[in-house]
Amino acid sequence: MKEISYKELLELSKDSYILVDTRNEGSLKYGMIPGAVSITHELFETDLEGVCNRLDKSKQIILYCTRGVVSVDDAAVLSEQGFDAVSLKGGYNSYLSAMMEAQDNEAEEELNEKTAEIEKSIRKKFHKTLFSPFARACKQYELIKEGDHIAVCISGGKDSMLMAKLFQEIKRHQKVNFELTFLVMDPGYSDVNRKLIESNAKLMGIPIVIYESDIFDAVDTVDKNPCYLCARMRRGHLYSKAKELGCNKIALGHHYDDVIETILMGMLYGAQVQTMMPKLHSTNFEGMELIRPLYLIRQDDIIAWQRYNGLHFLQCACHFTETCDSCSVDGTSASKRLETRNLIAELKKVNPYVESNIFRSVENVNLATVIAYKQDGVKHHFLDDYDK
Repeated sequence: MKEISYKELLELSKDSYILVDTRNEGSLKYGMIPGAVSITHELFETDLEGVCNRLDKSKQIILYCTRGVVSVDDAAVLSEQGFDAVSLKGGYNSYLSAMMEAQDNEAEEELNEKTAEIEKSIRKKFHKTLFSPFARACKQYELIKEGDHIAVCISGGKDSMLMAKLFQEIKRHQKVNFELTFLVMDPGYSDVNRKLIESNAKLMGIPIVIYESDIFDAVDTVDKNPCYLCARMRRGHLYSKAKELGCNKIALGHHYDDVIETILMGMLYGAQVQTMMPKLHSTNFEGMELIRPLYLIRQDDIIAWQRYNGLHFLQCACHFTETCDSCSVDGTSASKRLETRNLIAELKKVNPYVESNIFRSVENVNLATVIAYKQDGVKHHFLDDYDK
């Protein structure tokens, strides 16, 4: 199947082709190549006629996925239908590489101006939606205390990168004395993904500390629940390195939407009522805590900030799938998480307060109306004290 490079794409007249992004809905939130239209790979398998009806046979069809693997097959399918279809070599990653190369060639003054614009957007345009709920969560849940040394764990995604900038901003106010280390663990990233993290950190003015681990190699040999194992191993590595660097807390980038999806997923698929806590004491690393300062920030607001600043972040770099449909940041199934997210969206059409109601439900638990609950590993049943 014929492929086209990103450089060759730039040389084409924009009127001569249609650029098609075949990645899934979750991937699109991390950015698209400008001018592309979204037709997911799934539709090529479930509604090929509908796909063909959306395209123009008088133009060349250029398809891309994340790494240019799945899009080769999709281009072959369209070719069989009479289209002049090709796959973008290297996929979306080739576009990111071109963006990073352009950034590397920018003068330091231009880079500093972009960094300043990103910081200004947090202080001005997105102060109400990003900084205010960040500061409120830190205060409400007592996430930052005097003398803390916090390891801000950066995965390379939009959430953790924003978290790093918000920590820098709140430190400027310096209401309490605390230290920050911006920690990046490389579990076995490809060169382009490692470069993307380093490039974004430079652009955003984040002084990162990078260290390597072999997690990807370790989970490559696991058949059952590799994503869950990967998430557990990553957290353990982060705790260990953070403690080694003198930190007493690690900060992760889970946001409000992660919280409400976790609550509902626990009920629907886990038969339990539980939540993603704003902070936790580590059970394996004495004296260490985990905090989630994006706890009150909405995902749509993070995406709005990302797009406003024209930023492109790492989605997932695991070896298991092309588009990383199979995993999520906490190791849960992304398909189930997406299903839960869509359910919440449908419920919101009828009840605009459904999201806040789900969130508040775990703040308003009445034990007198609960059949049973667990505390410190011990199960308590309402019949235990019913006749007393």
